[in-house]
This record gives sequence, C-alpha cells and structure tokens, in this order.
Amino acid sequence: MSSSPRSAEETAIAELRREYRFGTLSERDVQEDPLRQFQHWFAEAEHAQVLDYSAMALATSQAGVPSARIVLLKGLDEDGFRWFTDGRSEKGQALADNPHAELLFHWRELDRQVRVRGEVTRLSEEASDAYFYSRPLDSQLAAATSEQSQPVDSRDLLEQRYRVLTESYTEQVPRPPAWGGYCLRPNQYEFWQGREGRLHDRLQYRATNSGWVIERLQP
Repeated sequence: MSSSPRSAEETAIAELRREYRFGTLSERDVQEDPLRQFQHWFAEAEHAQVLDYSAMALATSQAGVPSARIVLLKGLDEDGFRWFTDGRSEKGQALADNPHAELLFHWRELDRQVRVRGEVTRLSEEASDAYFYSRPLDSQLAAATSEQSQPVDSRDLLEQRYRVLTESYTEQVPRPPAWGGYCLRPNQYEFWQGREGRLHDRLQYRATNSGWVIERLQP
C-alpha cells in the first residue's frame, strides 16, 4: 500500500538537516579512563561557552515505562555523577523502584553527545543538607513549596504557599525530608562525535573485571 502524501509541514521537518564538521573522535586521542575523557570534553564545552553545558537528560524506567527529563549536574568524581531533586517526584519514585538509569549530555555547538549508564544511589543526609543550604533562599523556598510532580489545583495555590513560607523563613528554609541528592555510578559511557555525511564517530567504554574496555560502535 502506498503511504499518504506528506503535508508541507511534514516535508519541511523531514528535510531538516545540517552537516557536522566540528571534529573527529579517534581511539588514539582519548583517555583510557572514561571519567578523564568526560572531564576533558566537559571543560571544552565550558570553554566553548555552550549554554547550560551542565544540563543532562536523566532517563529512568518504572514498570517498563521509560521517562526522561532535564536535570543539572552538580558534581562528578570517581564515585559518580551527582544531582539533587525531590524524592517524591516521578524520577525519584522511578529510581526507588528501579535504580538503573542513564544520563545524556548534548553539546550541540561541538556536535557532541555523551551517554552515561549505571546504577543510582541516594546521597547522605549530610551531603543533601550541604547542597540545599548552599542554594539561594528563593530556590530553598521553591523546593519547600512544591510537592514535585504532584497535581495542584492552580498556580495561585502554589504562590500562596510560597508567600506563607516567605513570611516564616527569611534566612534559610528547613530542607524537606524527601529532597536530596542522587549519584549515578557509571558502568558504561558512550562518546559521540558528529561527522560529515552522517558517518559519525562513536566510542563506547564498558566496565569489566579487568578495567575499562574501549570499543568503536557503528553509527
């Protein structure tokens, strides 16, 4: 059966494309440790003034249903990649049910993506307190106002809660018990560099008992 003719809008979307000419990705040039390679690319994204270069898509799965959203990276080292959120949120509930997740960084200006896969654990109360109280007062108030991902009758109700808290706390707000930090400990990385003609470069690092193995993936 022949498919229906595409609309002008569908045709315009289908024809969207550009060439990727920023750089290349070779096994000879990368670090043996994927964390060091990530830190190198992360620094280059900062130097290139990529907007929101610390933003990452967090993909989770609960009961076989995937979901993704953008969060901000707030730290990384040998222990993993860290961020903070409300444990009552959809992502918090998904991670409580299934701690396996993936992060995706997209630096368009450099034609680069990095995927980081691993298992997620909660940070300590002390680490959550330390970050929460380092935030501006407005951010503390917003976190205490919102039961993240839960339905609310109106914007006015949210703003009313916010005003009540503003009147009660002028220096710092008690951290909501459910609000805290998460850390993804990687067992797999993938570095993607866009190339001309869509023959892209993809290098994958896999954790094994003897260390990290680097493999080239077909685009």
